[in-house]
Amino acid sequence: MKIKICGLTNRDDLQFCQKLDIDYVGFIFHPPSPRNVSPSLVATWEQKGEKRVGVFVRQDADQVLEIMDMAGLDLAQLHGDQDEDFCLKIGPSRVIKVLWPERFSTPSELQKEMERFAPFCAYFLLDAGKYGGGHGRRMNCSFLNQIKPLKPLFLAGGLDIRILDELGESLGKKVFALDFNSGVEMRPGVKDKQKILELVQSLKGE
Repeated sequence: MKIKICGLTNRDDLQFCQKLDIDYVGFIFHPPSPRNVSPSLVATWEQKGEKRVGVFVRQDADQVLEIMDMAGLDLAQLHGDQDEDFCLKIGPSRVIKVLWPERFSTPSELQKEMERFAPFCAYFLLDAGKYGGGHGRRMNCSFLNQIKPLKPLFLAGGLDIRILDELGESLGKKVFALDFNSGVEMRPGVKDKQKILELVQSLKGE
């Protein structure tokens, strides 16, 4: 299972993730967020094999593309209600489309939304709440038993190391990557290196 550490705001935390061979790192480009970071700052941080993800909420497609180019991003995580045309402008192979299971009354409704967007993205990310992100709480993941992800699936929403036990083997097989943010922080935007280390060790069975 892959690991994504999101909400990075400083070079020190990024370099620690690089030393641990974290698969994906995320940068939030949303000024209201306490973890907001500027594209020009991210551009100064050397990339060492990790995939770089930008989190976007209110920008239009041209702004997303400009930021991706400036900051050297591999993927755009679309956390607003961006439609299929928006995804096409970014390029489906570069899109992580965010969906919120709590918006839907049944797993079949979520499945239909996945079917709608599957041709327009490379990954899905399922988050807690009904919009945006940064809610800092987990959702009930039992619905995973009743859906077919269609694309590699990121799971987010207040995750910490306990999620490894909560998912178990059967649900874990449906999840491509776990997306950690507030659950591995000392305070917003400052990561807790010990928590990240323990997370990596648990996933690797060390």
